[in-house]
Amino acid sequence: MKKLSFWLVIIIMLASTCVLGFSYKKSVIPNSYYQVFLDDKLLGTITDEKELKNYINENGNFYKRKYQVDTVYEPKGLHISKILTYNGKLSSVKEVYNKIKSKAAFTVKGYEIAIKSSEPGDNNKDKSKNTKINVLKEKTFKNAVITLINTYVGQDRYNLYKNKEQTPIDTTGEFIDNVYINEDITIKETNIPVNATIYTDETELSKALLYGDNTKESIYTVRNGDTVDQVAFNNKISTEELLLSNDNLNSNSNLLYPGQQLKIEQTNPKISIVEESSVVKDLESAYKTEERYDKSLIMGDEKVITEGQNGLERVSQKVRKINGEITYVDPQGKQVLKTPVNKVVVKGTKYVSGVGSLTNWGWPTDSGWTMSSGYQYRYSPVGRGRELHTGLDISGTGYGSKIYATNNGVVVKANYHYSYGNHVVINHNNGYLTLYGHMSRIAVKAGQKVARGQVIGYVGCTGDCTGPHVHYEVWKGCEYCHVNPSVLYPRGYR
Repeated sequence: MKKLSFWLVIIIMLASTCVLGFSYKKSVIPNSYYQVFLDDKLLGTITDEKELKNYINENGNFYKRKYQVDTVYEPKGLHISKILTYNGKLSSVKEVYNKIKSKAAFTVKGYEIAIKSSEPGDNNKDKSKNTKINVLKEKTFKNAVITLINTYVGQDRYNLYKNKEQTPIDTTGEFIDNVYINEDITIKETNIPVNATIYTDETELSKALLYGDNTKESIYTVRNGDTVDQVAFNNKISTEELLLSNDNLNSNSNLLYPGQQLKIEQTNPKISIVEESSVVKDLESAYKTEERYDKSLIMGDEKVITEGQNGLERVSQKVRKINGEITYVDPQGKQVLKTPVNKVVVKGTKYVSGVGSLTNWGWPTDSGWTMSSGYQYRYSPVGRGRELHTGLDISGTGYGSKIYATNNGVVVKANYHYSYGNHVVINHNNGYLTLYGHMSRIAVKAGQKVARGQVIGYVGCTGDCTGPHVHYEVWKGCEYCHVNPSVLYPRGYR
């Protein structure tokens, strides 16, 4: 009996040792699992991180075909953390994948292009404007930019500049000094969500850079008598924009025919292609009309003593363009090739009338000028928006050069305006008023009577402007009733 009890005790002890030993082993070796978080929210716990990533890739064939890539990756915001736990509650890889798929977009490898530009703001403070573009290959963006450069600069001209094959200026001509992008551009490799806009075609991207994401395209049918300039103006775009959108047009002198279909597109460029060049050109210098007075003639009578003859000048300039628009003209020199002969007109009195002539309008600047922008619809280089440019921008005579009244009249405004800057408005009392903007200094006062050719101010760059010039407007009938200044110059601008 004692022997039986002894063996029973031994058996109980052995059994207890086995049980206790097994329990101790379980408590000191925890399980290695992986918790899956999306934007810090737990989606589940799995046994293998690589298995989940492989599952995402294996089920991403649609995006592999769409973007021609080898791998599809987890979404941004997905975080996988290794844990040691005694808890054996697990989710299947498929369950976690379905949760991810319902909440976020998977990603592919690509490049994020950040374009940072600045535009003039109030009190000379810059306002930054950022644009982001996604591409699969960096080369796609670079080729799209080259396409844009070729569009604005011209492929042949840009190739000559890039290959250093330009012909130096001998007498007259143009030489590109520099071509660059005005914005700060950064390129970084990153994972891009598959539901984002990802550009794979450089032609499509170049169009987006030129016209923006929400391009509104319409078709205009040419009518009898239409010209390129008229079609552009009537559709609120610039002539240059019309030429860009229609490959069959290469200048505003192209003849149109009734029924011809033209694309109408408004540009909204995301990058600024800057072209800086040296220009030497021969320009006609308009003769001036010299008025003399003879008391023997009745007031209002006049006779021409000498007919005027235009002169010729060789003008050297540094010109800067942004996306094809002239924004700055810096005069470098002027050589007189032929001196103009002034027209001499004798009038019947020395009295200076406050009423301007309807047939004899002068020009607001000295000779050697360049028309940097006309009376047209355009994409503004200052405000970066669509606008009707309501006057003429006359550049090239230099900062501080003289500005002249274009006709007799009375000064009604001579002050500062947030957009026109220092400006003068003259009422010619013949149905027309004229405005002269962006002056560096005003030389007349409101209420003062002025004569055609009288100095009223000096060229500057006050208000909204990109370089020294005169903004010249013509109003008919009332203030701000803009008309095209060409109505006053039937012989053309001189």
